[in-house]
Amino acid sequence: MSVKIIYKNNNLNKSSSNVVLFIDEKFNIMGLKKHLSNSEYSFISDLIKTKDIKKKILDFDISSKKKIILVSIRKDIKSSGIENLGAKFYDLFKNIKHNTFKIDTNSINYNNSNNIVANFIHGIKLKSYSFQKYKTKKNKIKIVLEVYGKNQPSTKNKIKFKSIEEGTFYTRDLVSEPGNVLHPDEYAKRISSLKKYGLKITIYNEKKLKKLGMNTLLGVGQGSVRGSYLVTIEWNGLKDKSKPLAFVGKGVCFDTGGISLKPAKFMEDMTYDMAGSAVVVGLMKTLALRKAKVNVVGVVGLVENMPGGNAQRPGDIVKSYSGKTVEILNTDAEGRLVLADALTYTEEKFKPKLIVDLATLTGAIIVSLGSEYAGLFSNDDKLSNQLIDAGEYVEEKVWRMPLNKNFDKLIDSKNADMQNINYVGGAGSTTAAQFLQRFILNKTPWAHLDIAGMAFSKYGGALNSGGATGYGVRLLNKLIEDNYE
Repeated sequence: MSVKIIYKNNNLNKSSSNVVLFIDEKFNIMGLKKHLSNSEYSFISDLIKTKDIKKKILDFDISSKKKIILVSIRKDIKSSGIENLGAKFYDLFKNIKHNTFKIDTNSINYNNSNNIVANFIHGIKLKSYSFQKYKTKKNKIKIVLEVYGKNQPSTKNKIKFKSIEEGTFYTRDLVSEPGNVLHPDEYAKRISSLKKYGLKITIYNEKKLKKLGMNTLLGVGQGSVRGSYLVTIEWNGLKDKSKPLAFVGKGVCFDTGGISLKPAKFMEDMTYDMAGSAVVVGLMKTLALRKAKVNVVGVVGLVENMPGGNAQRPGDIVKSYSGKTVEILNTDAEGRLVLADALTYTEEKFKPKLIVDLATLTGAIIVSLGSEYAGLFSNDDKLSNQLIDAGEYVEEKVWRMPLNKNFDKLIDSKNADMQNINYVGGAGSTTAAQFLQRFILNKTPWAHLDIAGMAFSKYGGALNSGGATGYGVRLLNKLIEDNYE
């Protein structure tokens, strides 16, 4: 499904096509009298009494080719609520035969009318995404939105929302790709192609990573015939030397569990174990497209965790880039090993104002929070509150979870500085975050987002139709927009 937007400078005249009008929460039709013909007004006035106004969107069949659609907008509605209405609109009318809709923006009488229209269309676009690349029979239905009237979205909002959509869709595309296509070698190439947007891309291959001493990252990928990589993506929107914001993503392109092999059932879902990295990549594309006035670096570790003859073994001890040693008790606790080297390198090389990492890190976070919240772990209250507020605004919510030195004993090793899992049981997500915290060496404000329950949806959510959600791109973009630009 695709959505085509056509902006018209003139007002909407009487039309034989479907018309979308905005109305107050009580469906007070008096305010729409000038937007309807006398017969239409009389027809809707009679029928609206029989409709369930709690539905927020009502449609009236004027003829076989024309609907009048009323969208209820509360005066105090939040932008996320408007986006959800747009998504609902898409779901209601995506399959109708006559799929051109004329949106009359003059029907909105609130002060923020142009923002309402922008958010409404944004919700439609986000919901419309589908991954059909490998379908031999593709859904070719197209919704056409013609936008009329004085309350058009501003040029600034058009650019912003288009940038967010493209970044989110890019993330969804990456997560949706199968492991035989988007392996680390291919992934690194795709990231490199983003140079055309003004991003500086640096790719560290295995030879360079060995020289740097990134042995925890390399250890995860050593059983695969594919390469392992660390990729840095820089956006210098301020054109100065101010410290950047840093975002780090786990990019395990396929996770078999390695020697600690996962059960066969649902292993196919492990193609999305690179979703944390995909969020970082999609965010960087968004920032570049909207020319964000901020310096940002994205860092992703790209590996494939396979049980090959050269694979890492339980019991192995490896020395990380930080110099700290890790005993590998379970090769399926691999994401934290990738992030360990990436976090220390990011902090040392870029000396950022803050670091946020994202990873589909633990199944335990799904047990705790389901698919409603990402788990937030942080050493900084200010950064945590900023993430919580941004998440609430865009409805990509986070829930702060505990970090405490008392958990350290669960990952202390007799044979090395630490072990990569807690064998005692319990606190699986917290001990994973506690492990990561050990690789933040200079007290940089840091947050870890465990997005295992959020990156992929079997059934779809408010702004997605199932599959890869793109969760995190809008959250982090809002974090930056509100606090660092």
